[in-house]
Amino acid sequence: MPKLLKIDKTKLWYRYGVLIFSLFIAALVFNLLLYPTNLVTGGMNGVAIILNHIFNISPSLIILIGSLILLGLSYLFLGLNQTTGSIVATIVYPLFVSLTEPIARYIVIDTSDIILISILIGILLGITNGLMYKVGFSNGGLNIISQIVYKYFHISLGKTTMVINFIVVIIGGGYFGFNMMLYAFIIIYISGVVIDKVILGISNNKAFYITTSKEDEVKEYLIKTLHHTVTIFDVKGGFLKKKRRVLLAVVPTRDYFRLKEGIKQIDPKSFFVVTDAYEVKGGK
Repeated sequence: MPKLLKIDKTKLWYRYGVLIFSLFIAALVFNLLLYPTNLVTGGMNGVAIILNHIFNISPSLIILIGSLILLGLSYLFLGLNQTTGSIVATIVYPLFVSLTEPIARYIVIDTSDIILISILIGILLGITNGLMYKVGFSNGGLNIISQIVYKYFHISLGKTTMVINFIVVIIGGGYFGFNMMLYAFIIIYISGVVIDKVILGISNNKAFYITTSKEDEVKEYLIKTLHHTVTIFDVKGGFLKKKRRVLLAVVPTRDYFRLKEGIKQIDPKSFFVVTDAYEVKGGK
C-alpha cells in the first residue's frame, strides 16, 4: 500500500515546526482562556475541563491519558499509517499544557467579557487547527473516533465530529450552565469558519483531477489509505488527440496535503488539477 513517507527534509522540518508551534499556541489558549472560564468546546480539552471539575485531576494528565487510549484505538482500527500523524500531537500537546500551566499565574487575562473571549478563542483555535490540517497532521484526540466511525460505518467525519463535540458541550453545559454552553457553540462555529479560511480557500472539500501512469497505485492510496472513493473516466487530449483516463476524487480540505504529497510520491510525473468543491451531495 502506498505510504506518505518520502517528503524532503526541509519540508518535513517545516511541517513539524508548524505543528509544534500550533500545539504550543493551543496549549496557551487552553490555560489562559478555556480553563479559567470553564468553556467546554468539545474534544479532549472539554473532557479535561469536565473531569477536572468533577475529580480535581490535572487537565494535562487527563488529556495525556485520554489521547494515549485513543491513539491505541487508532492503531488497532486504523493501522499504523493513519496513526502516525497523530503521535506527535498526542505526546507534545499534553506536555505543552503542563509546561504552560504556570504562565496562567503570571498572565491574568480579564475574562469578564465572555463574548469577546469566546470570539478570541474561536479565532485562535481555528488558526492553530487550520495550520495543523494544512501541513497534513491531525490533532488526534476525539477526532480519532470520527475516523474509526468513517472507516467502518461510512458516516462522514464532519457529522461524527459534530455529534461528539455536541455531546461533550451538552455535558459541560450541565455542569457549568446553559449560557456557557451557548458560548461554546459560538467558539465552535467561529473556529470552523477560520479553519476553512486557513486551509486553502473557503470550501470544505477539494476536487482532484488526476492523470497518472500509475493509476492503480493512486487509486489504492485514495481508497485504502485515505478512505475516499474515486471516479475514473476516459478523456481525449485536444492537441495530440491521445486518449487517457482521469481519476476524480473529492476529499475534505484537511486531506489536501496528504493526497497531494501521496500523488507526487507515487508518480512524480503525474499531472493533477485541484479545485474548490463548494457543495458535495450524495454517496456514502
